[in-house]
Amino acid sequence: MTILLQTRDLTKVYGSGGNSLQVLKGVNLTVQAGEMIAIVGASGSGKTTLLQILGTLDTPSGGEIYYEGEKLLDKSANELARFRNSSIGFMFQFHHLLPDFTALENVMMPALIGGIRPKAIVASALDLLAQVELSHRANHKVGELSGGEQQRTALARALVMNPTLLLADEPTGNLDSRSGDIVFSLLHRLSRNRNLATVLVTHNTRLAEQMDFCRTLKDGLLNS
Repeated sequence: MTILLQTRDLTKVYGSGGNSLQVLKGVNLTVQAGEMIAIVGASGSGKTTLLQILGTLDTPSGGEIYYEGEKLLDKSANELARFRNSSIGFMFQFHHLLPDFTALENVMMPALIGGIRPKAIVASALDLLAQVELSHRANHKVGELSGGEQQRTALARALVMNPTLLLADEPTGNLDSRSGDIVFSLLHRLSRNRNLATVLVTHNTRLAEQMDFCRTLKDGLLNS
């Protein structure tokens, strides 16, 4: 298998001097193409911080991140923005959908931001909505969707640019157990079908056990 993402000795410190807090203390992680990894840990252990750094939404205090062997931290802000848009799909506990737009328009949004014309992406967006079983809700605005439907829309949005890496931060944490199971099942199936590398942060050990590997973040370090 091909190494897609790799970190070396990632650290993250907030504050300075006597008020500093070190959240990450040398995290090493390797993600193979198509591999599904769960990261679990207590609240406040730094799981979300780590995921944001992996997605280049935040910068580490030290260490390196490699994507397909290339140092991400050497890229400019504009280069990183283009990289995120084209290569990484994001899901969060709260869907962050745009309320004034329909499900279809929300799914299309990353492509539109990337400069793709609407006519060129609408068919792919509709296909993704079908894959998350929301064809009948494509033209409904966000407020007309249930919580589970909103997260399924967010999953479709995360995949519209055909990323090679999916980062999911507690994507079922704000849902009831039935809706959460549906979202996770779709996430798992679509990741497998697309040979998508997936890093999932979750408190749900039952879901974590269904991933290829489960890593625990504790005291600023990932277990091996």
